[in-house]
Amino acid sequence: MSRLGPVSTDTMTDAQKRVFDGITGGPRAKGNPAEMLNEQGALRGPFNAMLYAPEMGDLLQQLGGKLRYETIIPGPLRELAIITVGRHFEADYEWWAHVNVGKKEGLSDETIEKVLNKQVPDDPAEATVYRFVSDLQTKTRVDDALYKEALDLLGEQGVTELVFLAGYYATISHILNAFEVGMPPGVDPVFKG
Repeated sequence: MSRLGPVSTDTMTDAQKRVFDGITGGPRAKGNPAEMLNEQGALRGPFNAMLYAPEMGDLLQQLGGKLRYETIIPGPLRELAIITVGRHFEADYEWWAHVNVGKKEGLSDETIEKVLNKQVPDDPAEATVYRFVSDLQTKTRVDDALYKEALDLLGEQGVTELVFLAGYYATISHILNAFEVGMPPGVDPVFKG
């Protein structure tokens, strides 16, 4: 059970409604906006927490939309970066959601299993992204050799976006863990089960 109760559309302030509409009407909702809502019609995952500080929540959800849908980082590598952060923080919801997105983007089960077990993926591009994001989380730095590998792979813009992506999903992990955001019905947590 989440530490923050669901915010119903019936009781939302105008500021909360803007955040809700930005999330449910934005790029995240292109597949099936109903998947973003719980049984009562409130937002799932980290998004409900954004309604409790709607001005900041709106900025945060906009940044997340840009990082998910408008970077030059290829989809599988983007999702690999996200699950690497989720694994580091043991953020169950983030792990579950982005493993599913990652599979749709072409991330292999083998790579996902390696990240789950804190092992470097075999693919050289995946290994670079995994090591870069992992080092940011665990060492708080990236050495020169790894930075050059990432630069050769993604270019300056891509490396910059990768750092922003890792930082954003660290924030999302903090939201999920601090507010003890639960899993959707029928989905078991991987880390805190």
